[in-house]
Amino acid sequence: MATRREFIQKTLGSTAGLAAYGLFPSSRVLGANDRIRIGLIGAGGRGTEIFKAAMKCSNVEPVAVADIYTQRLDEAKQLVPSLATYRDFRKLLDDKSIDAVLIATPQHLHALHFVPAIQAGKDVYQEKTMAFNPDHAKRMRKALAGSGRVVQVGVQGTSAPSVEQIREYVKSGQLGTITQLHTFHYRNAPYGGWKRPVPADCNPQNVNWKAFEGEAKQYPFDPNRFINWRFFWDYSGGNCFENMVHQVGYWFKVLNLKVPQKVTMVGANYLSPEMQVPDTMDVSMIQREKLLFTWNSMFGNNLMGSGYNELLGDKGTILRDPAFQFTFVPQGKKPTPPTSSEAPGKGADIVGRNDITVVHMQNFFDCMRSRKETNCPLELGFSSAVTCRMAVESYRHGQTVSWDDQNEDIIYEGGVNMSS
Repeated sequence: MATRREFIQKTLGSTAGLAAYGLFPSSRVLGANDRIRIGLIGAGGRGTEIFKAAMKCSNVEPVAVADIYTQRLDEAKQLVPSLATYRDFRKLLDDKSIDAVLIATPQHLHALHFVPAIQAGKDVYQEKTMAFNPDHAKRMRKALAGSGRVVQVGVQGTSAPSVEQIREYVKSGQLGTITQLHTFHYRNAPYGGWKRPVPADCNPQNVNWKAFEGEAKQYPFDPNRFINWRFFWDYSGGNCFENMVHQVGYWFKVLNLKVPQKVTMVGANYLSPEMQVPDTMDVSMIQREKLLFTWNSMFGNNLMGSGYNELLGDKGTILRDPAFQFTFVPQGKKPTPPTSSEAPGKGADIVGRNDITVVHMQNFFDCMRSRKETNCPLELGFSSAVTCRMAVESYRHGQTVSWDDQNEDIIYEGGVNMSS
């Protein structure tokens, strides 16, 4: 006769069902010297980079990788031959010995992997942009509430020393009254450097297409959609989700900003005809904190670099570069002009090659041991994700959008909510 556990598992599924009935054991309590066992869900370019960053951290053991594309599993095995590999991420979550998972799947799938991971008792490093839309963000928050799990969202700049250093300048009053924040992300590369060739083995036999589509609109198998998913609105928020989120998350943390009252985005696609998302754009965010926050991006010039920032007060200005270094310029003095001559790998990128990713990952593991809040917790991931989605919705609907604090939803002209 089947046990109650076996009956529930057969009926509801191995991980989510057991977690719902409180039958799935939570992660073990970690001591200061215990080795943390990790798994990776999504072994593409960014997933591989954060997996490597995790392996540079102290006392961490890579155990398993899950991906819906067989080629990526083979590549992961070349990186760590002892890895267990799975085409179904739920089988990875069933491994009770895994303490934490790193999630680096396409943006429209984040919530679909995050929620079961939390339910399975895993701590989670969730790549940015944390959530695809407000509904996904709220699902993720609900799953985390009361779970005792530790979450780090992959906005690595929040682990830079300049976060606290700039905060001190602001608190000291040296900037005076701050009313504008301008941020930039410039590249001189068609498609933003995202375009990838489709491998010969990218076919329905080697790719679980239905798992990739998730809750998105359904299409026949399309290898270009799978490989170049960043081009398509069904799976991507474009450069708002790829890079605006880095600057939004950083400054939201520094200045303790909340979701903007209103967001307007304008732009176009001038150099990248195969993309649905724009390659030239400007975003204006009206903050309730009496601040105008702007983000300007393009793929046809790199003068401003990939992460230049200006925080402007009536007594002085903070200039922050892509390497998270900053300069204070008192009012009346001329600043050094921005330059695109960045040191290799120093900017925030979709395959970030800089040391700050390792620092951010180490903060996650340290917090797993201490059970303290990470440098980029879920609520910061929530507000930055919603802000980026507001920009996308403004662009796609050709209108300014507002944020409904009470219902936590995006409002269009005429008072229509996004979820309506």
